[in-house]
Amino acid sequence: MPDYHDDLRLAHVLADAADATTMERFKALDLKVETKPDMTPVSEADKAAEELIRTSLRRARPRDGVLGEEFGTEGNGPRRWIIDPIDGTKNYVRGVPVWATLIALTETTEGGDRPVVGLVSAPALHRRWWAVQGGGAYTGRSLPQATRMHVSRVGRFADASFAYSSLSGWEERGMLGGFLDLTRSCWRTRAYGDFWPYMMVAEGSVDMCAEPELSLWDMAASAVIVEEAGGRFTGLDGRPGPHSGNAAASNGLLHDELLGRLTA
Repeated sequence: MPDYHDDLRLAHVLADAADATTMERFKALDLKVETKPDMTPVSEADKAAEELIRTSLRRARPRDGVLGEEFGTEGNGPRRWIIDPIDGTKNYVRGVPVWATLIALTETTEGGDRPVVGLVSAPALHRRWWAVQGGGAYTGRSLPQATRMHVSRVGRFADASFAYSSLSGWEERGMLGGFLDLTRSCWRTRAYGDFWPYMMVAEGSVDMCAEPELSLWDMAASAVIVEEAGGRFTGLDGRPGPHSGNAAASNGLLHDELLGRLTA
């Protein structure tokens, strides 16, 4: 199996630089915010963080491709870095500390592109999570100061905690009925949103989560982290990985029932 630990160390360096950039402008009164064609916000910090990461990758990994939320695709080849400079921009621009920089490395295999490194850094929460294929999933402030993560062992819906982002997305896709039935059958539900539910699934503090519409940069880093923590990460169609345009993540024990209830 290829060793991706040098790539993981690079991801930490990239995240350190991005954290410094985003935190410098967090809660700034003169923060510049624009509306993109899809009617979602983008701040100057989103653009600056992605530009910084791309510039570093051109120097450190010139043969690798890059896909980022703000500036699209650059380069090609079997290895590609997937960047979401600020996942949770709406939180960022309102001063809510729940946002993160997401960095993943994917590699092309016979089955398609597969995430092999993932890192999620949430500097306003003072949290970071990461994983490398075959190496387990960890959380901590740095590589030397890390704790290995494992998903929960909850095996019944009646005992399970379920996290989601909002109701509107499920309603827009005609899936609100199944979604509400699912929430009624769980022990606890909370709308944490964005990257955070997937990290809590990996840590074992939440048992499952799902979102009806996402982009690759929203999911690539989380997918490998959840899987390396012992969980499952699929689309709502059951396809493994972050390529379905939506996501369901769980401790594995609840996954088939989760998919069944959401798509009933």
